[in-house]
Amino acid sequence: MALIVQKYGGSSVADVECMKRVAGRIKTTADAGNSVVVVVSAMGKTTDRLVQLAREVHADPSDREYDMLLSTGEQISISILAMALHDLGLKAVSMTGPQAGFITDDAHTKAKIMDMKPVRVQRMLDEGNIVIIAGFQGLSPSGDISTLGRGGSDLSAVAMAATLKADKCQIFTDVEGVYTTDPRVVPEAAKLDEVAYDEMLELASLGAKVLQARSVEFAKKYGVVIEVLSSFTDAPGTLVKEEVKNMEQLLVRGVAADKSQAKITVRDLPDQPGVAAELFAALAEANVNVDMIIQNMSAEGKTDLSFTVPSDDADKSKAAVNKVLGHIGGSEVIVDSEKAKISVVGVGMRSNSGVAHKMFQALADSGVNLHMISTSEIKISALIDMSKADLAVQCLHAAFELEKA
Repeated sequence: MALIVQKYGGSSVADVECMKRVAGRIKTTADAGNSVVVVVSAMGKTTDRLVQLAREVHADPSDREYDMLLSTGEQISISILAMALHDLGLKAVSMTGPQAGFITDDAHTKAKIMDMKPVRVQRMLDEGNIVIIAGFQGLSPSGDISTLGRGGSDLSAVAMAATLKADKCQIFTDVEGVYTTDPRVVPEAAKLDEVAYDEMLELASLGAKVLQARSVEFAKKYGVVIEVLSSFTDAPGTLVKEEVKNMEQLLVRGVAADKSQAKITVRDLPDQPGVAAELFAALAEANVNVDMIIQNMSAEGKTDLSFTVPSDDADKSKAAVNKVLGHIGGSEVIVDSEKAKISVVGVGMRSNSGVAHKMFQALADSGVNLHMISTSEIKISALIDMSKADLAVQCLHAAFELEKA
């Protein structure tokens, strides 16, 4: 008998019909003699509606109350799904993240899992229950509900699979696996049979919506093989796993576009040691994750420094920088939220040259201008205008012939 952890995203549990379909799939898994733990997201667009509700009441709600509100979406899902399983004659029990033993830090809205104590989950499994867990949430040291950030249900599932030493961790979504790019932008995009952790980590962090980046990082750290599947078909999915030799045969495995980027430029900073350190210390204190960074050449002892952040953090970033601007020097903070990050990813790039030239030439031929560039061993990213994002994806997908992947 195997222990299987399954996670169902919002589109998979969007309404009653979807809930019943998911319950049937879970029943099939249980009837095969498996123990099953299920992690679910909020139904459909519930989280988006809760976010909108919060903003209508307060332009900048406290992070604690924000988490208290958003966590209710998953709690609705777990109880409805448990009822659907009861209707099929199965033993099932629902649990919130705190009840399931997720212990986090105090960083509301972006909490990190600090410990797992799934004692109650194991007891319910031993008693023959299917355990339904609210994803995306845990309990902070202060005793408050905390959330793990958007897409955090993926992390909840992987963390539970690692802790329980599950035989499988299946992530069910509305697509049949991991594609070379978004099929809605490039209909010819190919589904990949397997993807290395490092490739998936880059793709997820660069805008691919199939898996949350932190969940992939956690899976790599603890050796959890993830299978990405569709909850609407029985088609085979994509395995996210440790890199194997034949993965290097393909130069580029995927193209990703992150359309939620903001470019922030701080003008006329003193070109001297310690200025950048103090600037980014302020951003770190505000819990802002900075991505690309570029500093212009010094002119008359002054320089401009630009960096990118998630667009949701643009206002918070500007406020953090303004707090220290008078102390470190600098004339103004400029925010441009109409930016996107386009990236090509592949472990084969480690041992092959010419990827940058091919990428930049393809973008140039399509009239896409580059504002910032960053690289790693297995990816090249460029910041471009938001309006050019889909065009950039299409031209790069064609240039690297990813439809043949």
